[in-house]
Amino acid sequence: MRALKALLGLLVLFGGLFVGADRLAVNFAEDKVAEKVQSSRGLDERPAVEINGFPFLTQVVGKELESVDATMNGLTVQVGGRDVDVTEVDVHLGDVRLENNFSSAVADRATGSARISYQDLTEAGAKGASLAYAGAERAAKNQVRLDVNLTLVELTLHSSLKVENGDTVALHAEDLPDLPVAEDVVRAQIDRKLKITGLPGGLKLERAEVDEKGVVLHLSGSNVDLAG
Repeated sequence: MRALKALLGLLVLFGGLFVGADRLAVNFAEDKVAEKVQSSRGLDERPAVEINGFPFLTQVVGKELESVDATMNGLTVQVGGRDVDVTEVDVHLGDVRLENNFSSAVADRATGSARISYQDLTEAGAKGASLAYAGAERAAKNQVRLDVNLTLVELTLHSSLKVENGDTVALHAEDLPDLPVAEDVVRAQIDRKLKITGLPGGLKLERAEVDEKGVVLHLSGSNVDLAG
């Protein structure tokens, strides 16, 4: 009986040591991943990175992580060719392959979201029109307020947002009033297709929705390298 108790004590001790070593290793790896993402993406702040699954060390041996979550701010993308900072970037990476002697990590699949403010969208391509929150009723229809300054005419309209081709946010004004010019002339100035580039490779736009603070982009993709 004493021998059995001693054996159980040793197993508990070694088990505790293994768990402790595993947690130290995963914390070290999370710091290194965050450092690489910050450097490669030119972020002012280090992102928060969480490697999921236990044990971590056996995942490393198999060169595949169950999943990784990352949260960051200040990721620079291009909207209509203009640099724009996106905030509240949350990405979930699944089945992450460790490649090139652990120097890169590529996810089989990924989902996420990011926010662009109305001011940044306005500066990126509205050209004579400013975007703003249109209230809860319009937001439920995925519409924003559009304040337009045309020649001799100022209008307040509402535009619907939708994603096209996995990389473009399209703005289409609803219910144009009667004007002394052709509708296509007006739409040429107020409807916009804002192409978004510079997202981590493999991520595409799935849909966009609006709230009080701006436009939330929902993302998904495959073979995604967050730090690539």
